Amino acid sequence: MSLQDSSTDNLRKSFLDFFKTRGHEVAPSSSLIPKDDPTVLFTTAGMQQFKRFYLFPEEAPMACVATCQKCLRTGDIEEVGDETHLTFFEMLGNFSFGYPEKEHSYFKQEAIKMAWEFLTGELKVEKERILATYFAGDRGIKADKESRDLLKEITGLDSSKILGTDFSETFWSLGTEGSPGGPTVEFYIDGIEIWNLVFNEYKFTSGEYVKSESAGVDTGMGLERLVAVMQGESDIYQTDAFASAIKKIEELSGKKYTENKKEFRIIADHLRAATALINDGVTPSNKDRGYVLRKLIRRAIVKGKQIGIEKNFLVHLSGTDDVKKKLEKEESKFRSSLLTGLKMFEKRIFGGFGSTVFGGSTQGKNVGPSLSGQELFDLYQTYGFPIELSSEIAKEKNISIDNIAIEQFNNLVREHQEKSRTASAGMFKGGLADNKTETTRLHTVAHLLLAALRQILGPEINQKGSNITEERLRFDFNYPEKLTPEQILEVENFVNEKIKEDLPVTMEEMSVDEAKKTGATGVFDDRYGDKVKVYNIGSQDAVVSREICGGPHVERVGELGHFKIIKEQSSSAGIRRIKAVLS
Repeated sequence: MSLQDSSTDNLRKSFLDFFKTRGHEVAPSSSLIPKDDPTVLFTTAGMQQFKRFYLFPEEAPMACVATCQKCLRTGDIEEVGDETHLTFFEMLGNFSFGYPEKEHSYFKQEAIKMAWEFLTGELKVEKERILATYFAGDRGIKADKESRDLLKEITGLDSSKILGTDFSETFWSLGTEGSPGGPTVEFYIDGIEIWNLVFNEYKFTSGEYVKSESAGVDTGMGLERLVAVMQGESDIYQTDAFASAIKKIEELSGKKYTENKKEFRIIADHLRAATALINDGVTPSNKDRGYVLRKLIRRAIVKGKQIGIEKNFLVHLSGTDDVKKKLEKEESKFRSSLLTGLKMFEKRIFGGFGSTVFGGSTQGKNVGPSLSGQELFDLYQTYGFPIELSSEIAKEKNISIDNIAIEQFNNLVREHQEKSRTASAGMFKGGLADNKTETTRLHTVAHLLLAALRQILGPEINQKGSNITEERLRFDFNYPEKLTPEQILEVENFVNEKIKEDLPVTMEEMSVDEAKKTGATGVFDDRYGDKVKVYNIGSQDAVVSREICGGPHVERVGELGHFKIIKEQSSSAGIRRIKAVLS
């Protein structure tokens, strides 16, 4: 396929047409607001609108379908700004339900064959550029030799280009009771993962994967990533999908993309996501979906300010009149709040001696060397300052914001969000009160996870960051190498054994010095204040975990359920990342 043919629109059309001619019904993208699903705020994958059909294929109105699904994922929003991460993206996918009973359904052979034909036949990708992986067996689950043999037969790839990998790489599962899961086949072009083919042939039951009565196919291929590969770009933001937005930001700011990549990328991505949300009926607010939309808009404004855009500019990067109107209103409101907040910032931090915050010099004395988590939260809650904005101002004025302040800020934000969720519990069918429960459970199990890592890998292990949604725990820790499958299993077993023991969770308030003496983990600093909360898991004589923490916790770990690690990967140099779920 020529570069000219590799536009975003052409690739989307090529994919859908290809599967239509092979018996698939082409279904429209569902809304970013999931229908009849209170467990998630947004549509995050192509299979989401069909997930019931994998468990109840008799309800599926068709046996196979293809879509280009718009998706929104904000769990890793802080990673947006590099070459590949997006909050809003389109997911190409083909799906089959109820194999082998349902007529016209298909499974591994047909899925692998069609994927190979699309890549090498339709897109004309040279065979030498492609590598494939399959599930080689792990955690008591047999190797997917069928997919391995089919890859050899269908693709003709050399054995060095067909690699077997472990559970964390080529097995997909939600890890929740009764949910489907199975081995995957992944295709890479030039070393970049392009297409993930999931073969749902298992059901997760009582902590084990058992064979399902029927099987299904769930594939996903990020359109923007495919476009980048086909256009010969390593940077998604240099493709036609973002070309007009990047050009417009250059005009508005007078800056070049090549010299301000992170700011340009965040603005382009967030405004694209915000536009999609508004088009699907979301309005900026301080709750739930509206809160996410407001956060995206405000982050874009802050990044615009950092590259010199001082006037309203979002309307120049949006589409319909309705979207323009809502963005203009939100930007005007936020900029007004910013002005008031900046004055407060100067008064509180600089003593009100006339210092200017952006682009000026401090004429007065800095009356404090650092910002506390509470001060950061006040700026955020009262004036809408994202943490990035407060950090930027503090950096310009040589004011420190340490890790303790960031953690305190994050805890306060979490508490605020939980209160908002509880207050709006009747908003969805089933309510969002369950979200508070799930967050609390995952927050608590993070303590057991750290204890397990310190027990198995060594006492030098410390938490380096975390992110918790209603669906999963993301936990960063210091370790120089990839965990082995045996180590991952040891960690899971340690946590699940403690859960079975139904250990109590208790809290004590004490001074930082007292906390140190008890052996509590945490980054000790005088920004803690006079008293800290120390959470203990276990009895006084046999404490499993003792941490300084300000978040919500369960009363006994027996409430947590079954702990499962779904991914272990590198986060940055010397830092590993675990993603885990509870079922």
